[in-house]
Amino acid sequence: MRKKILKSLAVTLSIALFSFSVVNLAFDKNQIILDIVMSGLDNAHYSPQKIDDNFSVKFFDLYTKRLDPTKLFLMQADIDNMAKYKTQVDDQIKAETFELFNLSNELKARRILEKEAWYKEILSKPFNYKIEEEYETDGEKASFAKNEAELKNKWRQSLQYQTLARLNELMVAQEKIKEVKAKRDTDAVVKPFDSLEVEARAKVLKANNDWFKRLKKLNKKDRYADYVNTITAMYDPHTEFFPPKEKKMFDQSMSGQLEGIGARLQQKDDYIKISELVVGGPAYKQGDLKAGDLILKVAQGKKEPVDIVGMDIDDAIDLIKGKKGTEVNLTVKKMDGSIKTISIIRDIIELDETFAHSAIMQNEKNKVGYIRLPSFYSDFTRNGAHHCSQDIKNEVLKLKAENVHGIVLDLRDNGGGSLQEVVEMAGLFIKQGPIVQVRKKGGETEQLKDNNPDQIYDGPLVVMVNRNSASASEIMAAAMQDYKRAVIMGTQSFGKGTVQNFLDLDGYLLQQFDSLKPLGSVKVTIQKFYRINGGATQLRGVMPDINLPDPYFYIETGEKELDNPMPWDEMAKATYTPYNNIKYDKLKKESLARVAKNKEFILVNEEAKEFKTKKDDTKYSLNLDKYMAEAKKYKDDNKKYDELRKDIKGVDVSLMNVDIQRLSSDTTKLSREKKWAANLKKDFYLNEASHVIGDMK
Repeated sequence: MRKKILKSLAVTLSIALFSFSVVNLAFDKNQIILDIVMSGLDNAHYSPQKIDDNFSVKFFDLYTKRLDPTKLFLMQADIDNMAKYKTQVDDQIKAETFELFNLSNELKARRILEKEAWYKEILSKPFNYKIEEEYETDGEKASFAKNEAELKNKWRQSLQYQTLARLNELMVAQEKIKEVKAKRDTDAVVKPFDSLEVEARAKVLKANNDWFKRLKKLNKKDRYADYVNTITAMYDPHTEFFPPKEKKMFDQSMSGQLEGIGARLQQKDDYIKISELVVGGPAYKQGDLKAGDLILKVAQGKKEPVDIVGMDIDDAIDLIKGKKGTEVNLTVKKMDGSIKTISIIRDIIELDETFAHSAIMQNEKNKVGYIRLPSFYSDFTRNGAHHCSQDIKNEVLKLKAENVHGIVLDLRDNGGGSLQEVVEMAGLFIKQGPIVQVRKKGGETEQLKDNNPDQIYDGPLVVMVNRNSASASEIMAAAMQDYKRAVIMGTQSFGKGTVQNFLDLDGYLLQQFDSLKPLGSVKVTIQKFYRINGGATQLRGVMPDINLPDPYFYIETGEKELDNPMPWDEMAKATYTPYNNIKYDKLKKESLARVAKNKEFILVNEEAKEFKTKKDDTKYSLNLDKYMAEAKKYKDDNKKYDELRKDIKGVDVSLMNVDIQRLSSDTTKLSREKKWAANLKKDFYLNEASHVIGDMK
């Protein structure tokens, strides 16, 4: 008889009621996590999978691929050893047993310790730099080694390749020193090759020491998360398990907030150093902590301090940050060598760089408002965080007050976020109507609408997207395109047309099992979203009204390149009324004419072809002379692309006066914002968008 330890679960968004149990009380966290995850996937996922031998075989292939993507740790014999479970994973999932995981965990942990000894031994003496040999840097093109000797040779090749890169840098720098000394007296020392070679190997040794320090920190719990995430990846690329720490980091990234002292830290040898204070944060207000201070110990309130010298920076950060209102005591070494203990009360810190920013772009004809939105953030932490729809509204109102001729909304590299935020944001630019359609598990459909008749901006609008614009960005761009409310410019977007919801695993445990917490969360794909014209962005993305040259034009990217993407389909068109006041054909013709003559876009076309060639050519010579010749050719070839990083003549970008006044008391932040605006003068994509605004005007 199964003994219940979990609550019945009523998932929001019309997901059915279900419950969980385990065989007996001889369980562990892994069993509970797997039980809840699998039940959640079965009951909540848009497209549940049949857990059978076919599932097992596909899972095994993906799991072993992820277990050692570089093929530098495991041998073919290890894969063969695990293969005895290739068709049994489904049975192990159902029985909540972990034979494959336990074996893979033991193998990976053992191989890491072995390779630590290998790289140190290999780097203890010089390489043969005259060898005629190539190293394959793409793990997917390589095979697992047949024996230990073959694998050790792959390690030698990898380390020699890394050393060549450092040695090339050092030798090029030495050549510059020689040139300077030939022209004038200087104290700079010209080092012989042997010294440079030793220095290069030392740099590689340190890099690998740091890498293996991180690898050895990964424990069975971390690898189990990878195991569960391979199970979830069988459903679709965006369904995934989040251990407690990762879920907290996700929430912070999507809200633009974290709780702590408001200091940016960096690791310097064995010390954690204060690199910068967040102006207005708790440490800044307290006043004693300064940039350059080294943190020696951390104490929580009146508890005993913990020595963090030599501690990994991630572990140190975990000790330093904490809940709003709690006290942390830092023992620091000041710049003058004195030791001081500083008490700071933690608070909520907002990460301004994650929020919407705006500026004004002025050329000879147009005054254009520019808004950059990094993500569709919302108050995921429920700490009074920003809502991006409200922030965009505020930026639009400020730009209107500046009498701009039009607005460019930049969603490039915006991976998405809150579905509700994008619905509210789209409503700022139309009177009212449907924004997106969703289909739930079982086929039930729903339209998410803007019911607010207030349209705060009805002027010329351009929405910029690229290959990394995904999810909510695609909903926004598609809605503006379907309403014919804006011109979409850039490149084809990512192609993510699914909606996820988090299930908090802790919420489903009965009270008497609270000692098992925290378990983490699972993000489950519960819906697919569709444009109001009935099409899906899934796999296909949003095609711009005006396509611009793209460095990655010849390289396959996007959702379709991920493991197990969900298929494209469509649904009935919604009822909506397009604006039909934009002359798309005319705008496209005028833009194409400018782009064809633009030297930056001509260079981008050339760069795209070279990117494709370089992506396919993943082998590098391990002969020093040949490596250096290839590196020099690559550098010389890239010099022509320096034009892509220069200011555009006749273009000025500045902050609005209202923002300058708002930031006047914070000179650090004001300087950072001015630098951000100045860098926009190099953005020839944005410059072309401003010309399209002029054509629309």
